[in-house]
Amino acid sequence: MKKMTNDSDFSGLTSEEVADRIAKNGYNELQGSSSRNFWMIIFGVIKEPMFLLLVACGTLYMILGDIEEGIMLLGFVFVVMGIEFNQERKSEKALDALKDLASPRALVIREKIEKRIPGREVVCDDLLVLQEGDRIPADATVIKSVSLLVDESLLTGESVPVRKHDWAGEDEDIQPGGDDQPFVYSGSMVVQGNGIARVSHTGMDTQIGKIGKAIKEVKESPTKLKVEIETLVKRLTITGVGLCLLVIAIYTITRGELLKGFLAGITLAMAMLPEEFPVVLTIFMAVGAWRISKKHVLTRKPSAIETLGSATVLCTDKTGTLTENKMKVAKIYNKENFWVSKDANEFPEQYHNIIEYGILSSQTNPFDPMEKAIGGIGELFLKGTEHLHHDWEMVKEYSLSRELLAMSRVFRNKETNELLIAAKGAPEAIFDLCHLDTEMQAKYATAVQAMASEGLRVLGVSKSSISEDRLPDAQHDFDFEFVGLIGLSDPIRKEVPTAVKECHKAGIRVIMITGDYPVTAQNIAREIGLQNYQQCITGSELAAMDEKELSEKIKTVNVFARVIPEQKLKIVNALKHNNEVVAMTGDGVNDAPALKAANIGIAMGEKGTDVARESSALVLMDDNFGSIVGAIKMGRRIFDNLQKALGYIFAIHVPIAGLSLIPVFFADLPLILWPVHVVFMELIIDPACSIIFEAERAEKNVMSRPPRKVDEPFFGPSKILLSCFQGIWVLIATLAMYFVTLELGYTIGEVRAMTFTALIVANILTILTNRSWSESIFTIIRTPNPTVKWVAGSAALFILLILNIPFLQRLFQFSPLTIWEVLVALLVGISTITWFELYKFFKLRKL
Repeated sequence: MKKMTNDSDFSGLTSEEVADRIAKNGYNELQGSSSRNFWMIIFGVIKEPMFLLLVACGTLYMILGDIEEGIMLLGFVFVVMGIEFNQERKSEKALDALKDLASPRALVIREKIEKRIPGREVVCDDLLVLQEGDRIPADATVIKSVSLLVDESLLTGESVPVRKHDWAGEDEDIQPGGDDQPFVYSGSMVVQGNGIARVSHTGMDTQIGKIGKAIKEVKESPTKLKVEIETLVKRLTITGVGLCLLVIAIYTITRGELLKGFLAGITLAMAMLPEEFPVVLTIFMAVGAWRISKKHVLTRKPSAIETLGSATVLCTDKTGTLTENKMKVAKIYNKENFWVSKDANEFPEQYHNIIEYGILSSQTNPFDPMEKAIGGIGELFLKGTEHLHHDWEMVKEYSLSRELLAMSRVFRNKETNELLIAAKGAPEAIFDLCHLDTEMQAKYATAVQAMASEGLRVLGVSKSSISEDRLPDAQHDFDFEFVGLIGLSDPIRKEVPTAVKECHKAGIRVIMITGDYPVTAQNIAREIGLQNYQQCITGSELAAMDEKELSEKIKTVNVFARVIPEQKLKIVNALKHNNEVVAMTGDGVNDAPALKAANIGIAMGEKGTDVARESSALVLMDDNFGSIVGAIKMGRRIFDNLQKALGYIFAIHVPIAGLSLIPVFFADLPLILWPVHVVFMELIIDPACSIIFEAERAEKNVMSRPPRKVDEPFFGPSKILLSCFQGIWVLIATLAMYFVTLELGYTIGEVRAMTFTALIVANILTILTNRSWSESIFTIIRTPNPTVKWVAGSAALFILLILNIPFLQRLFQFSPLTIWEVLVALLVGISTITWFELYKFFKLRKL
């Protein structure tokens, strides 16, 4: 281990030093990532049934002596492979982007600034800030700590956390395990205390790297949607195989040509095979998670995207989520009078000692927003006065505990050698420390209530002194004097009221859970527009309720105050007991059970611990309530568009299958579709599903309708019936074109050309009309979606080429058409969407 020097310097590395270390040692990551490479994706495409069917068709054409058709079909193999590969890479890139976001984070000090960075960017000699609940990103040496306990079970197997002490210069880096060592290791978890450590090893040089445990992706169990789609695909595949065998038998019996019977059977199998379903689902989930990340929400579990659209209740923390988490001192009480900071140009002497002892009871370099605010007003008004004591030596700190919500710090005045104690905390805890009588407590409690009613976070401040060096074990043993109260405000985020209103409009209840006073909580609730903000349940009331009583009360109560993290689980269970679909935010170690129990656990990305992140389904990267609402809206959009894509697949496969199947049953009727025609359709269908519908904007009513029922099938019988009816309408129109043109004496080449042209036009228009199940086709065309013109334009161009280039005419078995015949085909294609447009029109009128 390299000997460290100048350990008291907490400036951290510069950007240039970081870049040099990354260039020299690489990123802080383990080898063995299981991401799929080029050849793995190609192999996955080769295994696809559609690929195998295309190869079989091409081979059969070669055997039959139709060299051109065989070459063209085998050429299409590579085109389809290209489309599939592009879709796979699109998903892979989206997932890679998410992996970068999801990598463990680290809090480091660089250039005297504390910042959050991805764990992979940590380098040797970085200064890590260790906090309770954080997972340590690299091996490091502790240079400063307070009550630091670390769980090293990942490396040692021992479940009991071990104590850490500061590096004294003589220790040697040893194996993990054992108390009172100054070394911490990558992958271990801080379970108590805090500290600063200097990174000694990264990546494969860490202890976990030496053990050789490569990171492996966690395999998620199949989601409900995936199971539903797989069941649907399996049923359709079985039906398709059965009909394929039937076609081969009938064609061979009625026409006496076995090989062409196989071609006809394979054509039907290709027409019926819903191979787009799993591809579309994969793309929508991967790209959808990426799109949600653009709303500053990281998706850790795919099931969360499914559940987002079903959320009925959104439970949220207040500080930093509904508010800016940028505290400022708004009001000070000196036992008699109030001082208001707003527009104040001076700070009267009688309030100085409150800020003086407020600063002393805070960390020297505070990270807590309230401590920063107290320090900030001290720098503003007390700089250069005798009230700031940077030269005093801190002797001991009494930490905040569940039993006593106050903390004290003991300082030695170097000039007098006197020990002074400064304490701050919840007003009732400070009253308790000061042993105030009932009359004084009532007086000061009135001041607390007045400040809290204005939405202020209130802290009590007290002081004491002691002449002897022997310090007591508990804060209660000091003789404290009450100094005053500090009221801090945390402004609500400007976008929150609008977001709350949007939630209510979408049928989602918003519940605020906070550790603040009821009056403060209700004041914030009123500002942001929560329903029934007058009603409130406190933590003590919550503790006294059983689940049945709470389940009844929680039907109308949306504000919970003075709640400790452990009680969030009780709230979640009560809501779930009422059949609510619960989204719950949390940031601490103690929030983990509630996050895991909620239908959608949402961890805070900025202030949240790694324990909370690992227990959650979503991570809120900016801790902003508006981002949660944005994610819900995006989740609903993803599901709407996925339903449109699957509906379109159903709709267009019906006429393709019907046109492949029906003529087979009549020995004197020519077949309309052969493999080349179906493959051409697939070249339109595949990109339409995964590009056009995925990129489609959200419906206008996406946040003005109630949540989707969680037990409702994603693509149930009613939706399948509606989609199939679209397809049946196309089938009827194209069959009518087929039979009428045959009856009128057109050649089979002309019949096939007109029928197929009508089918392509119907396909393009089915794409357009399914872009929205509420807007008219005219509105849809005016709604921008850049991908439409490429897919629809390419399809139109190809059909023009096929109808006019002799080589392609022969390949598709077409005869030349007149302009009037093309127009008739266009009109037939256009007619196929009229009923669906009428359906949308009358459906909207009913609404």
